[in-house]
Amino acid sequence: MREFTNLEDVRQHQHAALQRLLAEVGARNPFWRERIRAAGLAAGCRGLDEFAQRMMPVTKHELVEDQRRSPPYGTNVTYPLAHYTRFNQTSATSGGAPLRWIDTPESWQWMVDNWKHVYRAADVTSTDHVYFAFSFGPFLGFWTAFDAATQLGCLSIPGGGLSSAARLAAMRDNHATILCCTPTYARRLAEVARKERLDLAELNVRRIIVAGEPGGSVPAVRDAIHRDWPGATVFDHHGMTEVGPVSYQCPREPGTLVVIESSYLAEVVAPTSLQPVPPGEVGELLLTTLGRLGAPLIRYRTGDLVRADRLTEARDGTCFMRLAGGILGRADDMVVVRGVNVYPTAVADICAGFPEIAEYRVRIRRSDSLVHMQLDVEPAETVHDARQLVERIAATLKSRLALTIPVTVQPPYTLPRFQMKARRWEFVSE
Repeated sequence: MREFTNLEDVRQHQHAALQRLLAEVGARNPFWRERIRAAGLAAGCRGLDEFAQRMMPVTKHELVEDQRRSPPYGTNVTYPLAHYTRFNQTSATSGGAPLRWIDTPESWQWMVDNWKHVYRAADVTSTDHVYFAFSFGPFLGFWTAFDAATQLGCLSIPGGGLSSAARLAAMRDNHATILCCTPTYARRLAEVARKERLDLAELNVRRIIVAGEPGGSVPAVRDAIHRDWPGATVFDHHGMTEVGPVSYQCPREPGTLVVIESSYLAEVVAPTSLQPVPPGEVGELLLTTLGRLGAPLIRYRTGDLVRADRLTEARDGTCFMRLAGGILGRADDMVVVRGVNVYPTAVADICAGFPEIAEYRVRIRRSDSLVHMQLDVEPAETVHDARQLVERIAATLKSRLALTIPVTVQPPYTLPRFQMKARRWEFVSE
């Protein structure tokens, strides 16, 4: 990744890359051609500010509708189909139809190169054995991460199609030093290890690179994984099937993500007005993929809530956009309960602070224009006084969120376990 020493360098690089993107897709891509012309950008833009003022953001719904009208891949295709060699689709965890995404070898390599930046920041070298504890299904997941690891010279070990116990055994037998998975699944593996009487301290895992859901930048979640995996440290990363690998944990500031600005133009706007928010305020992340020319996204509304600012690192003089606290949650998941904004990461941070909680679920119910929130918890097998645990959890919720939230106890092993993205928030209709 190219490093920048000041904001002007960042903007100049992004403007030049954006000009190339607009010229290429404006001439060849049916989905973007009319949008670019309607924005008056067919001849390019004089700067990033003009681009943001003229180009309307695009939503996932618009992309889904485009694919519905022009199946199977829609019109966001810059080159003839014979040029495309990779297929993925979104996991559709937010509901609705999944998005299909195809890539040319050049666009795929662009994403792989971005993953190499993640690995280098995580101090992964060719001597590492990298274990991928995910299903290798059609969603992007760790596919690009696998290719990037092999190109870096790492021994890359797929864990698709195996049980959690078998994956733990494979990590042990193959001396895995790096584990790639979701934060939830890192904790699930630890739960299975306890059942199997496998001491994770005896494994060689030194780094757990997490992605797929918020959690890797949530303090209590990170602490819980560190407790589960002695000798290993958590390294957060985030990306999306639609855009690729976007950010990685700041090596000197855990809990903060660094945007790969050489590859992405990132903006943070108010979800309602779509106007830029001041640095340090929460807004929705918009992304433009500057190098994924085969099926690009321009000012894409990710739905991710972030708190962004910019830092010039005194130690080496680099200038970068950082996302404090990582991905705070989804714009459509944040709920207002009696005037209080409640983010999924806030509840995750509280629940992860209780080792006595084996799993949890949040249920949201709306009635008479009011939002009611309930927390279901499944105590760990070692808990003997569930009532006392509930009282402590309820007190912490009230202290941290300024809300009184009912907490109910669920029987052992009744709440679902997750291998990929966890879906712990349930919206219940009346």
